[in-house]
Amino acid sequence: MKTTLARWLDSDVGYSFRTSPMAMVAAAIALICVFCSVFAGWVAPHNPFDLATLELSDARLPPAWSEMGTWKYPLGTDDQGRDILSALIYGARISLVVGLASVVLSVLVGVAFGLLAGFKGGWIDGLLMRLCDVMLSFPAILVALLIAGVGRALFPNAHESLAFGVLIISISLTGWVQYARTVRGSTLVERNKEYVQAARVTGVSPLRIMRKHVLPNVMGPVLVLATIQVATAIITEATLSFLGVGAPPTSPSLGTLIRIGNDYLFSGEWWITVFPGAMLVLIALSVNLLGDWLRDALNPRLR
Repeated sequence: MKTTLARWLDSDVGYSFRTSPMAMVAAAIALICVFCSVFAGWVAPHNPFDLATLELSDARLPPAWSEMGTWKYPLGTDDQGRDILSALIYGARISLVVGLASVVLSVLVGVAFGLLAGFKGGWIDGLLMRLCDVMLSFPAILVALLIAGVGRALFPNAHESLAFGVLIISISLTGWVQYARTVRGSTLVERNKEYVQAARVTGVSPLRIMRKHVLPNVMGPVLVLATIQVATAIITEATLSFLGVGAPPTSPSLGTLIRIGNDYLFSGEWWITVFPGAMLVLIALSVNLLGDWLRDALNPRLR
């Protein structure tokens, strides 16, 4: 009996994946990043946030292949003596968690509003779409800056979990709009089809029709959009952290590491900012390539 993975590989989407070297390489890179981030405590050679293990005498050491480098710190150290490689692994975990959580929250809110607007129509549709227009009139990064800044001002001594919660909400506040508009457009098409009309005639409640009949048929574009938006959310989180209103200083993400290294970029310690920046580009690029492949794989016209 075939396993779930084997059945998926034999499907149209699985065949598209197996015949796309770009998708396979991007998936491998993304899986490696996720694996290292999840198991950072076992994969990372050092714990860069354990103050007891930091040695200021090892600060700003170059990568191991340089003249003054050592293989104890393969990618060098930062201004506090933290191992850059270990900091990248731990920092990527924070960026990935914030990016994925903000996308999940955006999908939940956007899909719910889009279904309601497209299925009900009338004043509900008009109100929700005008709300989307208002949200789209503000740059997403400015809204995120505002929410994150207000949250840090209201809770200056908050626990890290609350700080991350504010960061996730600030990124999701404008992210849900694209899902709502996408789902609304698909729902407007689906609600007039025969299977929806038949469900109405048989007395099925509108909530059950939306959840059981319409929702599964409008999730294709949402999955593609969510995959691409993960990279956007990660970059937004890195931007906020770079500006000092993102992740807490005690748990720096890739954006915080880039900001720290930016102060030493022109003094010769290029590795402090170049390696975190390269890690951020690698994660965002792999996720974007996966999103592009998924868009093509789910589009029947491109098969």
